[in-house]
Amino acid sequence: MTEPQQTAATRLAQLDWRWKAFEDLTTAEVYAMLAARSAVFVVEQNCVYGDIDGLDSDAWHLFAYGANGSGEKRPPLAGYLRVLLPDAEDTDIRIGRVLTTAEFRGIGLGNAMLERSLTHIRAQWPGTPIRLHAQAHLQGFYGAFGFTPVSEIHEEDGIPHVWMRSA
Repeated sequence: MTEPQQTAATRLAQLDWRWKAFEDLTTAEVYAMLAARSAVFVVEQNCVYGDIDGLDSDAWHLFAYGANGSGEKRPPLAGYLRVLLPDAEDTDIRIGRVLTTAEFRGIGLGNAMLERSLTHIRAQWPGTPIRLHAQAHLQGFYGAFGFTPVSEIHEEDGIPHVWMRSA
């Protein structure tokens, strides 16, 4: 069965999930992370912004890799997000840089990533509120996971955003 013929459930089941602290990332994982963030946020969304913000080194990173295709040296990055832990400036856990790469859209990967990350966060840091800075058009998506808006819609880097929180 060729990849386009595979069902969404099959493709999701084949993903290789990696949840890692920054210091445990390989150079290939850092490269894949930065390349995907650039492809999605800078190129696709035509948004020039400072992605390298100094926060990655203190974050946890969730990667979802697809199966290797013929001739590929490394598995393709299907999805990614990062989790910032509470610190002296912010007592909430923050989820950010949530993305799915073009090849893996439409299979429910966004749902699977959020479910996986929220399960992990709530097990590791029970009772800690979780916040994210969502693109405004995704309020319904995040709302399905218990997030509610805690700010007005505002523009960031030319894209409407809203802060959302889940207790």
